[in-house]
Amino acid sequence: MESYDVVVIGGGPAGLAAAISAKENGIDNLLMLERDAVLGGILNQCIHNGFGLHRFGEELTGPEYAYRFIEKVYDLNINYKLNTMVLDIVLNNDKTKKITYINKEEGLVEINAKAVILAMGCRERSRGALNIPGFRPAGIFSAGAAQHLVNIEGYMPGKKVVILGSGDIGLIMARRMTFEGAKVKVVAEILPFSGGLKRNIVQCLDDFGIPLKLSHTVVDIKGKERLEGVTIAKVDENMKPIKGTEEYYSCDTLLLSVGLIPENELSKEIGVEINPITSGAIVNESLETSIDGVFSCGNVLHVHDLVDFVSEEAETAGKSAASYVLKNKRRDDKNSISLKGSNGVRYTVPSMINVYNVDDHVMVRFRVSNIFQNKFLNVYFDGERVIHKKHLIFAPGEMETVKLDKAMLSKEGLKNIEFKIEDN
Repeated sequence: MESYDVVVIGGGPAGLAAAISAKENGIDNLLMLERDAVLGGILNQCIHNGFGLHRFGEELTGPEYAYRFIEKVYDLNINYKLNTMVLDIVLNNDKTKKITYINKEEGLVEINAKAVILAMGCRERSRGALNIPGFRPAGIFSAGAAQHLVNIEGYMPGKKVVILGSGDIGLIMARRMTFEGAKVKVVAEILPFSGGLKRNIVQCLDDFGIPLKLSHTVVDIKGKERLEGVTIAKVDENMKPIKGTEEYYSCDTLLLSVGLIPENELSKEIGVEINPITSGAIVNESLETSIDGVFSCGNVLHVHDLVDFVSEEAETAGKSAASYVLKNKRRDDKNSISLKGSNGVRYTVPSMINVYNVDDHVMVRFRVSNIFQNKFLNVYFDGERVIHKKHLIFAPGEMETVKLDKAMLSKEGLKNIEFKIEDN
């Protein structure tokens, strides 16, 4: 059985950056496994620009951004396998991990790894999860599936479009379908705020005169063979449709942009502890999960808004995996500082920090639960306020980042750090 120091599962933006980082930090015996036919993951179908502003200081399309990392993978001679599906990860008695994968060339293969980096990304929430009444006609797509059809396959899903959900992919597809000659009639969002980035609302809806109806959802679908129309209605604060607010839109296509779910089936199988809020792993400052030597990064850990931050996070995971293998760096939960969010902060990544394993600083990422204007982000160290920062606006669609320096974290006896949104 072949053995590797580090195996990266996933060849999207997180997997690429993690593999490069592990290699640059001294790991030569490295393997990346990707189930698709090409590297790059979801970026390959994101042909719009707006990627790489933070990372490279210029606007790139998704494939251009991905290629910068793919090129580096080639240059560094990193070993990867395409069209390869990982079926299982099992812990061995000696703390190594046995990975079972399958592909056409080799069939069913088992390998060992000292460290594993989980970078499987996420999938879209389907219609089944929404319980929309009606038949199952043709013409209902997830926004990502429609994006693949238009940008990769060159097919047009339909001409008259209604979009449910205001996630970033849905907003971008509203613009994309308009470009291709379709009429996007409305974007309905069940929440009282949009789930996408502000710039996408402006550039994809406002610039094209596409109405965004907040606190609205689809209550009925008309059509048996092919979609003929949808009825949307306003919802109350309990998300229940309000009678008498129904509006009918004739359409042949309904795109669903109703959230992303991290692909953590493999993580659960190996026994990784999952955060119920993010549906991703609970990790420490090294992005190590509850299982020694298993690291998680990118959208499989928590759903990001910008790919630039995915790459940044994945580099931390790659470096940490290299330290685990080469420097025997191990977790120490007993002496860890616990992090939590309250008062509008939904979660924090990481959930714990061991200050001895921090080189210089830790980037803490979080999302808020609602829109907050002119509020303060307060960070408390064992009840004492250490960070007090005013924000004009906090929005659920945008991820927030706070940098905690090692000097701050080295406070004697520090046990708890709490993040809150407050009036002052």
